[in-house]
Amino acid sequence: MSDHPISMTINGRRQTGTVEARMSLGDYLRIDAGYTGVHLGCEHGVCGACTVVVDGRAVRSCLMLAVQADGAEVTTVEGLADPEGTLHPVQQAMRDSHGLQCGFCTPGVVMTFAALTAEGCKPTEDELIAAMSGHICRCTGYQGIRKAAKILVDGGAA
Repeated sequence: MSDHPISMTINGRRQTGTVEARMSLGDYLRIDAGYTGVHLGCEHGVCGACTVVVDGRAVRSCLMLAVQADGAEVTTVEGLADPEGTLHPVQQAMRDSHGLQCGFCTPGVVMTFAALTAEGCKPTEDELIAAMSGHICRCTGYQGIRKAAKILVDGGAA
């Protein structure tokens, strides 16, 4: 195996390490960096549970190699709330709408919505709901998540 030095910024903190060429970004984030909010489900890019934001774009961390994120800015669900504990608007919308149940898919959905609403972007409710097609949730029936999308667009409570 060949090891490769990598360095990236995760949730505003510089992280360096050495990884095997074949290590996924998801495994690196969970195992080496300790960000266990990154959930690895199918490991084929289908379920969306492992979604993180890399350089402003939502990506499946199970499909991206850690070496591909060398030099990147990575945000996981742990990096969304502010240091005082105030939830990110997407997290608050999910909470207000009861958009989570077991919580396994939640970080991926939250990260997708966060990427789509970042930096003043104003997606429509239909665009947010379409983005859900990349996520599998076995518990909620999606209605709470749909309500969260509506909250994000309307800016109000459920």
